Amino acid sequence: MAEKIADAAAFIFASGGARRWCGGLMQLDIPAGDFAGYIFDLDGTLVDTMPLHFIAWSEAMRRAGLSVPLSEDFFYSLGGVPTRRVAEIFGEHYRLPLDADAVAHVKEHLYLERIAQVERIEAVVAFARRVAKTHPVAIATGGQPEIALPALEAAGLRELFEIVITPDDVPAGRGKPEPDMFLLAAKRMGVAPEKCLVFEDAEPGIRAAVAAGMQVVRVPSRT
Repeated sequence: MAEKIADAAAFIFASGGARRWCGGLMQLDIPAGDFAGYIFDLDGTLVDTMPLHFIAWSEAMRRAGLSVPLSEDFFYSLGGVPTRRVAEIFGEHYRLPLDADAVAHVKEHLYLERIAQVERIEAVVAFARRVAKTHPVAIATGGQPEIALPALEAAGLRELFEIVITPDDVPAGRGKPEPDMFLLAAKRMGVAPEKCLVFEDAEPGIRAAVAAGMQVVRVPSRT
């Protein structure tokens, strides 16, 4: 049976033991299960910021001395990885000596200049709003607070998420693809990890959620 949702053109219906959430042109396959809490990645999952991040990274790496175009596929493969670590990985990949802290700082500044352009991924946002009426919800993002919180504000989602986990909340080096951020989100929600459902768009975050013992909904972030 289709359930009409008042605040979005979306519905959820049973399909082979699972459920499918449809909003606009996007369909999300929701696994069957009695979930007690929901954890969402931010960039590429709730908000369509990945193109803005790519533009900022491309310019930051050009300023750092990269003489070839930054690979978009390689960039997307690192979704959810903390910013400083991404700078290190780019330096290693392109054999470019760089100051990871300085490059990350430039990149974040370039990104924030474009933050007003952020758009919501409506199918996921509609689902989050729906489940937040009855269940705890949280964000686990690879972005630092000074980057993640402005994006939430720009998208009009700050009031929806009281719990926002960033790399600052876990030990250094324990961001995605390690499970620590998701485990901490579950702890703050007061929900057992195995009772959490995660929404993620990138492989590092998906691996992190699986390592935390959670089921995952993959959100298609590239069309």
